Amino acid sequence: MSYIRFEKINKLFGTNHVLKDIDLDVEKGQLVTLLGPSGCGKSTLLRCLAGLEQVTSGHIYLDGQEITDVIPRRRGIGMVFQQYSLFPNMNVRDNVAYGLKLKKLPKAEIRQKVEQMLDIVGLSDKISQYPAQLSGGQQQRVALARAMVTAPKVLLLDEPLSAIDALLRKNLQIEIRRIQQQLGITTIFVTHDQDEAMVMSDMIHLFHAGKIEQSGSPEQIYTHPATKFAATFIGNYNLPAAADFNRVFGSAIPGKDVAVRPEIISLSRKPVEKTADLLVAQGKISSHISHGNLVRFTVDFENLSLNADVVYKNQMDFTEGDTVYAAIRKDLIVAL
Repeated sequence: MSYIRFEKINKLFGTNHVLKDIDLDVEKGQLVTLLGPSGCGKSTLLRCLAGLEQVTSGHIYLDGQEITDVIPRRRGIGMVFQQYSLFPNMNVRDNVAYGLKLKKLPKAEIRQKVEQMLDIVGLSDKISQYPAQLSGGQQQRVALARAMVTAPKVLLLDEPLSAIDALLRKNLQIEIRRIQQQLGITTIFVTHDQDEAMVMSDMIHLFHAGKIEQSGSPEQIYTHPATKFAATFIGNYNLPAAADFNRVFGSAIPGKDVAVRPEIISLSRKPVEKTADLLVAQGKISSHISHGNLVRFTVDFENLSLNADVVYKNQMDFTEGDTVYAAIRKDLIVAL
């Protein structure tokens, strides 16, 4: 049996059916992300695992034991919320030590565990400071240390980086992943940010309207979306109707729609030879948008537009009105 197992989980709030027959397994030591838009049920499932919400029907197992009706404090689960909920009247040492003191561990053992954990999260020099004296990123790491110091069976992270600025957020994504791997702690992370999910996860479960739309590794989810919603939510796919795409590129891609990532479209001013493995069509650049090291060009064909990403060098490769040849490897196109 998997380390964590959800079996046929349903959750209703009145007539609102929030979780619909969720089956989900988590292996020990993994960092698993529940990804999806607001209101899709991902945080509700996390709260059901923590015991903060009771399931309407279904079963939850942890390390071979059913915990569906076990009270929260006996589940052995640590949790970090969007609001870190640090005690403002306690310094960093006492905030991190709080759970250990509730367990009535010896003072020397508490001191050792707290100092060890603060060293792991890089806050040894802040041990005597209070939350108001810390930055948002430092507060987040204190909350993480407090949740992990009790050695929980599972660590739950409910969008803990949502209130942090973009640059610090990227650094903390890497830091959390490093700590999780160093400690080998099974972790479930909730986010609506697809980039965050891609950076941090061993496995992603994409939620949509109370159901799991698709599950897989970050690479699988990104390169092989199973549905149009998955392709819309992950990455920046072009999603033309298959009939329109086939008409322009002279291809026979099956399905109702096709999914084409902007980065797999190569643009050239010179004609490109079409082969059995390479689709080619002539179009015109209609616009461009800079995305840091990438430039996204919109190419207009006959009643069809596609976005193509080009790495920015020292000058713009194309400009509006240029005629270009778009080449796409056939094996990288996803039929939906």
